[in-house]
Formats: sequence, structure tokens, C-alpha cells
Amino acid sequence: MSIFQEISQNLQQGKAKNVKALVQQALDEGASPKDILEKGLLDGMNIIGEKFKNNEVYVPDVLIAARAMNSGVEVLKPHLVASGVKAKGTVVIGTVKGDLHDIGKNLVKMMMEGKGLEVIDLGVDVPAEKFLAAAKEHNAQIIACSALLTTTMSEMENIVNAAKEQGVRDNFKIMVGGAPVTDNYCKKIGADYYTPDAASAADVALSICEG
Repeated sequence: MSIFQEISQNLQQGKAKNVKALVQQALDEGASPKDILEKGLLDGMNIIGEKFKNNEVYVPDVLIAARAMNSGVEVLKPHLVASGVKAKGTVVIGTVKGDLHDIGKNLVKMMMEGKGLEVIDLGVDVPAEKFLAAAKEHNAQIIACSALLTTTMSEMENIVNAAKEQGVRDNFKIMVGGAPVTDNYCKKIGADYYTPDAASAADVALSICEG
């Protein structure tokens, strides 16, 4: 088994210490940081993402795998920067104003990071202005907003409208998600993409950034 496969397998099993040690070992053996990231860490997260989509693993498994990935990325980050490997794109994510739910948002964030995207997490109870300011500041391709309450869904429309008012609507794609949100609602408010689950959200985000 290659060291990349070992990294991927240990990551899927959530063995953070092993992942950290194996990433260091791969660096010591002269593997390129890009290969370690893509063939090891991201490969493992992609497999977890697919399994999550197919209900073969559950939220706790994803959280543990993501933690293992982050411990590997910590070791790798300075080497990635030095070798000029950049994130594939940038996403600003948050739960909309008035809403304090963050489990779904956190899951989407992990899945997106697992695709090699940089994710700026604004947390919960985020007003429209803050989404837009962060998207401009970080040159993000995507604003991803989450709502779990029917009463806070309308905040998503405020984000779309605020982007139009500021003349920046074409600068980024607006993704919406959360339990009460539907594809029809997404179209109605003029957002760009709705996805029903975290793994699909990550796939769509990657295709936007690569497109």
C-alpha cells in the first residue's frame, strides 16, 4: 500500500495521530505536498463524502474524519504555501441572521474543505451585509447561506437583494440550503444553487470554482 493510501485509510477511520505522522513521513520521504494533499487527505475525505451521501456513514464519522484531515493539513500547510499550491476556490459560509443552528453549516464547511476549497466561516446569526463584505474582502466565488427555520429563510432573499443593490450580484454565486429550503424557493428568490445535503453542496461548490 502506498503512503498516500495509508493516509487516506487512516483519515477515513478518523485516526488523527496516525494521519499527522504519515503526512510528516511522506514529506520526509520527499513526496510533493500537492500529492499528499490530493492523493492522501482529499482522497480520504472524498470517499467519506460519497459514503455519507449513500448513508453508509453518519455525521459523527464525518466529523472524526474531518478532524483527522485538519491535523494532516496543519503539518502540510507551510509546505503547500512554500510550493505555491493554492486553494481551488474560496467560499464564504454562514447561518443567516436570526438563526443559531450550525451543525448543517459545519458539515458543509468540512465537505467543502475536503474538496480543497478555502472556507471562510462567519458563524451563525450573520446579516446580509456581513456576507457581502466578507465575499468582497476574500475575493470569494461563492456565498453559501444556511437556514433551519422557516422564519429566517427570508434572510436569504435579503442577501440576494443586497448584492443587487451593491452592484456585485454577478461577482459570486449564492448557494442556499437547510431543512426548510427547496429548489423552488432558491429560484423564487433569485439565488443560484440549492443542494439537499452537505456532500452535494461541496460537489456543486467545486464545480463552480473550477468552472
